[in-house]
Amino acid sequence: MSEIRDKMLSLLDYMNSKIIGQEDLNRKLLITLLADGHALVEGAPGLAKTKAIKTLSSLINARYNRIQFTPDLLPSDIVGSDIYVAQKGEFEFRPGPIFANLVLADEINRAPAKVQSALLEAMAERQVSVGGKRYVLPELFMVMATQNPIEHEGTYNLPEAQLDRFLMYIKINQPDAASERKILRLVRNENKEACGADGQCWDDKISNPPTLTIQDVQAARQEVYTVHLSESLEEYLVQLIMATRQPEKYAPELKGQILYGASPRATIALDRCARINAWLDGRDFVSPEDIQAVIYDVLRHRIILSFEAQAEGITSEEVIRGVVKAVPLP
Repeated sequence: MSEIRDKMLSLLDYMNSKIIGQEDLNRKLLITLLADGHALVEGAPGLAKTKAIKTLSSLINARYNRIQFTPDLLPSDIVGSDIYVAQKGEFEFRPGPIFANLVLADEINRAPAKVQSALLEAMAERQVSVGGKRYVLPELFMVMATQNPIEHEGTYNLPEAQLDRFLMYIKINQPDAASERKILRLVRNENKEACGADGQCWDDKISNPPTLTIQDVQAARQEVYTVHLSESLEEYLVQLIMATRQPEKYAPELKGQILYGASPRATIALDRCARINAWLDGRDFVSPEDIQAVIYDVLRHRIILSFEAQAEGITSEEVIRGVVKAVPLP
């Protein structure tokens, strides 16, 4: 077990101790970070989505910004704008909140198309264009966008081109009763003001945060590339993607359910995420279970269902489950 992997696992353990009942979200956010991608998270309010990315940014000593998306938001509110400075007699660029290492785009579907397109350029090109000039974003740059599945009034559906830019589309659910009790006790203890003679509060004593840096993240990314993917598993991965494009060749029951299959970005994302999942589990090779562990989050937003499938109430998860079942294991 490598030292850098130990650090990442300690980071994950700490996040799980602070964000109760969302272990899958914490792991998928770490996978997204190590894969140099972006995550779209869908869940009801109050499920610690904001706390998750804030905790992650603090643990790697990264700069964090939060953008609350609203219908009246302008692209300049995100990327920044040129401001005239009277003392200098010239325009000066003032960077917007997108210039950070980890950015929370809260309720992204409430923003109009112009704002979404500005975010799209930042996510895809790692740069922004203002006044005919280009400004490069930090080398470590990750967007976690959130969607509220409950309210749809005053929202704008994200176009498929932007959805495809997200490495993962993570759906989270309400915690169970046991986790709910742990959350209650955790928050109650975090709010205690009584501290010991050593100056440490109760919560600090039970869980000291690990110390990591952005350089540790870069080192982990390099180590992940050494994880081996066999030719047979590579073929299995490719066939899973092909099954979303020509489903009738793999399973008759999938015929007519998919209008558009996954793009080549899905193949790259599935390979990258499966390698990281194996690395986090302490293996230097990818297994079929690694691919299946991340395939739903990778394909959920990249498969466009047909009108007939939507009319019958078929979900993307059901289609992906059918694809996994139809493609034989190597």
